[in-house]
Amino acid sequence: MPEIHDGYSASSSSCSSSSSSSEVVGAGAGACETPPPEPHANPIIFGKYELGRLLGCGGFAKVYEGRDIRTHRIVAVKAVSKQKVARGNLVAHVKREVAIMRRLHHPHIIRLLEVLATKRKIYFVMEYAKGGELFAKLTKGRFSEDLSRKYFHQLISAVAYCHSHGVYHRDLKPENLLLDENWSLKISDFGLSAVTEQIRTDGMLHTMCGTPAYVAPEILSKKGYDGAKVDIWSCGIILFVLTAGYLPFNDTNLMNLYRKIYKGEYRCPRWFSPELEHLISRLLDTNPETRITIKEILEDPWFTKLGFKEVNNLRFFDDEEVAKEAEVEADDDSRFLNAFDLISFSPGCNLSGLFTKEEQSSRETFVVKDKAEAVVEKIETAARGIDAVHVERTKGGMGVKMEGQDGDFAVALEVHRLTEDLVVVVVRKREQDVGPSDYFWKDKLRPKICHLFYQPARPAPFVNRVAS
Repeated sequence: MPEIHDGYSASSSSCSSSSSSSEVVGAGAGACETPPPEPHANPIIFGKYELGRLLGCGGFAKVYEGRDIRTHRIVAVKAVSKQKVARGNLVAHVKREVAIMRRLHHPHIIRLLEVLATKRKIYFVMEYAKGGELFAKLTKGRFSEDLSRKYFHQLISAVAYCHSHGVYHRDLKPENLLLDENWSLKISDFGLSAVTEQIRTDGMLHTMCGTPAYVAPEILSKKGYDGAKVDIWSCGIILFVLTAGYLPFNDTNLMNLYRKIYKGEYRCPRWFSPELEHLISRLLDTNPETRITIKEILEDPWFTKLGFKEVNNLRFFDDEEVAKEAEVEADDDSRFLNAFDLISFSPGCNLSGLFTKEEQSSRETFVVKDKAEAVVEKIETAARGIDAVHVERTKGGMGVKMEGQDGDFAVALEVHRLTEDLVVVVVRKREQDVGPSDYFWKDKLRPKICHLFYQPARPAPFVNRVAS
């Protein structure tokens, strides 16, 4: 197999039988390509994104090359079928991917730009990786150690960032590593990711996840495992594949494959340097307790041979920051909300609104067809017409807070722009006294403003034009 060095140029490859079934957000291998449709035939969703050629497909989603018709920016649009997701019991899988990708901001992680939803589909609008899958480049030959080191640096930088914020990918593999137009690495597909909230009282994760050839031995034991250690094992498999051109553990018989992984039975090719062999042995240590850590990787001689430039000043948006960000931005008159902004208002980034219409007792959401300022004024006027209620504007002036004079209830209505002519009104009631607050809202205030609530028309025809 030929060796590929840094600075190479590779053309996109078409879909083959060896392609991954995972959804991709870049061009190249794994893409189930179809002849590009005529320009005028391209569907436009939500009046914002024109869908072009099919880039990839999976069990419940298809990924299209898209174009923002306002900015002309090329994006990747993953169309997820709600019906298939529900049928496959993958609702939690999709919710988790949205919640995690919303919180991650790193130059080597695919950025989630927007989430839109119709009755039938959810659309992930993501950063487009023009270079395609890293996996496709391996079909042209193994990488030199210097080129492997370059991508391993970028991989570890992104993984370290995720781990430092309690996010574990759990399905790292070349098919989930994409390249941008500058051939820089981008991690995608966080559908199997775990966050610290999923760790049980024993401090371990317990879900069977991952792709067979990349799965860590401790997962095979079906006992608890450390998500960080599992990702490090997968990074070791990736580094081996990049430099060797083949998998360290491979067998047509799945049980034999698992036996080799569990026992750590692999052999490095003769062209591996001693320093690389040593690092691989520490990455593929079958004992998670003694397996190398991120900190130790950053100090490893092979890793630091040509220097390592760490990415600094990165932000991680936790649930509280997302809520604060939404509150601050809502004060801006130019603020527009999309489906993801709406679901971000929920505590803990609750995404159930994408799949159900259930209401929570402490929060309700309504759409009003009017200007934001006018809606706030009408709500305030209605509230001041109710006896024994203290009324005031929220910080920024785009909401109204109401509290009983004896403090027995508290209700707040926040107004957020959806379009030029539509706003979303979010009703919040104080948790500890939801009974009195609920009574005030349903029996006192809502009857005075319910005439404002907008009944939307049927979905526009262009939504149904999207390929299913």
